[in-house]
Amino acid sequence: MKTENSSFIRHPSSFLIGSFLDWLYPPRCRFCKERILGRDEECFCPPCRVKIRLASHPLCHRCGRPFLDAAGEDHLCGVCLAHEPHFVQARSWACYPREEDEGHPLREVVQQFKYGRKVSLGKPLGRLMARECQEFFRECSLDTIIPVPLHPKRLRWRGFNQAVLLAREVGRLWQLPMDPFVLRRSKETSPQTQLAEEERRKNVRAAFHVAPERPVKGKSLLLVDDVYTSGATANECSRTLTRAGAKEVYVLTLARAVS
Repeated sequence: MKTENSSFIRHPSSFLIGSFLDWLYPPRCRFCKERILGRDEECFCPPCRVKIRLASHPLCHRCGRPFLDAAGEDHLCGVCLAHEPHFVQARSWACYPREEDEGHPLREVVQQFKYGRKVSLGKPLGRLMARECQEFFRECSLDTIIPVPLHPKRLRWRGFNQAVLLAREVGRLWQLPMDPFVLRRSKETSPQTQLAEEERRKNVRAAFHVAPERPVKGKSLLLVDDVYTSGATANECSRTLTRAGAKEVYVLTLARAVS
């Protein structure tokens, strides 16, 4: 992955134009709608951001699950010890509680984006996860970004794939190609939200396939999705890609749902 990105460097005239637009149309927090001063690419105001726990160390160095003990070191979690993932590493920008919490800024914004069809949130959220998570993948030699696909029926109903919108922004800022047609969902599955972890794994088993005209042999891939909950979907996608010959698969999500 290219570690230096010219898109982060703003020309003076662009800065002046951006400042004028911020004055004319001040950016607002995506959750509480309060005005954000001087941070035109920020998604959340400082009070809302304080409520969001970043997925930072200490964490599982495989799946990225954060641990409660802030003084501990990174180590494998119990889930990864019991079921070794098919991906090399998974990381998320931040966490929100798996249980219903209508007051949590990140959870609410993700829900608006995913189920409220707020397509406009794709760009700022994608840029946020790209900027904040770049350090995790700085040493990786990634070839292609692949969004987790929706089944065609679900895609027609929703009208867009949130993973594609996020992956597009990651690709732009990391200067990597994004291909939404490599991985396809060939099996219509039940929603994962109400299923236990073992049921989630069974639900997505053999649900994906790699398009024969999009070979992945020998490639290092970054799989992108909006939320990592049990990891069943990310793991099954990774299994499908590695079986098709991918060298290695990494996973990046905006949020991590934790108990």
